Amino acid sequence: MPGVLPDGEPVPVDGSLPATATRAVGARGFGVYVHVPFCASRCGYCDFNTYTAAELGGGASRDGYADTVLAELALARRVLGEGPPPRVDTVFVGGGTPTLLPADDLARILDAIDRTWGLAPDAEVTTEANPESVTPESLKTLRAAGYTRISLGMQSAAPGVLAILDRKHSAGRAVAAAAEARDAGFDHVNLDLIYGTPGEGAEDFAASLDQVVAAGVDHVSAYALIVEDGTRLAARMRRGELPYPDDDVAADRYLAAEAALGAAGFSWYEVSNWARSAAARCRHNLLYWAGADWWGLGPGAHSHVGGVRWWNVKHPTTYAQRLAAGESPGLARELLGPDEAHMEDVMLRLRLASGLPLDALDAAGRAGADRALADGLLDPDRYAAGRAVLTLRGRLLADAVVRDLLP
Repeated sequence: MPGVLPDGEPVPVDGSLPATATRAVGARGFGVYVHVPFCASRCGYCDFNTYTAAELGGGASRDGYADTVLAELALARRVLGEGPPPRVDTVFVGGGTPTLLPADDLARILDAIDRTWGLAPDAEVTTEANPESVTPESLKTLRAAGYTRISLGMQSAAPGVLAILDRKHSAGRAVAAAAEARDAGFDHVNLDLIYGTPGEGAEDFAASLDQVVAAGVDHVSAYALIVEDGTRLAARMRRGELPYPDDDVAADRYLAAEAALGAAGFSWYEVSNWARSAAARCRHNLLYWAGADWWGLGPGAHSHVGGVRWWNVKHPTTYAQRLAAGESPGLARELLGPDEAHMEDVMLRLRLASGLPLDALDAAGRAGADRALADGLLDPDRYAAGRAVLTLRGRLLADAVVRDLLP
């Protein structure tokens, strides 16, 4: 049938989308993601689509990267049509290490997004950064350009843990960078933590939480260490140099995070994210979790418009070559059918503090929700009000609850 795309169908050379996909772009919100695939060095746990200078090879460079992104942005404007453009509610620049690009380049990319589609007056504009990749001057440049939020990869306050993760910044640098960001006028500052690293003691994680709270940030993300195949950390574990992460230890760390952050005035709004206020929540991530539309710029970036999801070629050289030839950098795409859309809706919304409406579940899913309620994994008061909302114990077992609610 017209407009239905099999899994992994090649993206048309011009990047065009079915008319059904572009009919109501932005009706549920519209965001722009910009992927910057460069890193000064590769962390031992990282399997993201990133490249050090040695890994990059020829045909792509940081120097010309902003212009290449602008070429994809021009293509995106053509694909979405000449009618009223979608208003951009959120922009998120991730990586990699976006702040390895000159601050002026990041400013130029944001300005081009604004000129292409128009930033909403209250748009949230985030960049990720490594603590050692920013200075007071670069932060002031980014803030003056319109960036409102920064997410700093702290990971830990323990030097030994940072060494195991192959992080290059000193233990105190993330807190200092957070203070510099606040001084530069950033409305919102996030610190990222990783817990469950081999060799991390309870006291190490407690010290990390203490530093995060003392830093005065208004958002914290905390994730259990995941060992990905092909990473340096996975190889060390296979050789027996390091033990594998322990699920019980990870659960203890999560409970410690909830206790410390809750006592400091943070509230969870997604299983791995806490904020001091509703205004401090990451609206860009909420846009993803709500199934809204976004265009992903950059090599390996994913996009979603009107139920069509596609992803770009991964290598920066191939990405640049496609755009230089006037072609879409899209590698493949798929149309989310009702079953896939329902599965993603349940998976994502159940992780939110706002929860999942029970009427979104079929009979089997509702029976699974009843079991989760009886097991103490769902909040009984919210359940009585028609929503499935995870309890603290339910957050520890979120994946199992999701499986019980799906066919």
